[in-house]
Amino acid sequence: MGVSGTGKTTIACLLATRLGVPFADANDFHTPGNVAKMSSGLPLDDSDREPWLAAVGRWLHDRDTAGTGGVVACSALKRRYREILRASASTVFFLLLTADREQLIERMAHRHGHYMPLSLLDSQLAALEPLESAERGAVLSADQAPEKVAQAAATLLQKHASTPDAE
Repeated sequence: MGVSGTGKTTIACLLATRLGVPFADANDFHTPGNVAKMSSGLPLDDSDREPWLAAVGRWLHDRDTAGTGGVVACSALKRRYREILRASASTVFFLLLTADREQLIERMAHRHGHYMPLSLLDSQLAALEPLESAERGAVLSADQAPEKVAQAAATLLQKHASTPDAE
């Protein structure tokens, strides 16, 4: 999870490959209307996000039910969005990827074929609610090579899975 430009998709795909589990990009679950809205530089509101979060939640639930696990790259900026996802799949573990604003701008400026314009970065940064202590998850800096971040994520997940109170 995290704002645009943190490398969510790249790192999540690497992590899923490393773990041998299915991968999904939450961007693929957006309605055409949501994509058009963001492409035009307008941020989504909560009513836009509800069907999107429900679809991502169903994907997580299906992986949980099948016992395969999975990795999904999803902004999940607000705690209430994460609660929607957690209600669908109670075992979800959030990894918040962070980077400084300048690095995010640099990354976003050099992306091709992505509908999220640089003009929406500040609205995402303003909306981001960091993980709270009661939320199952961890924070990782995404200022290293994606392979290193994916390895750190895998290590965190393995540590979490071996903790006695882990579900």
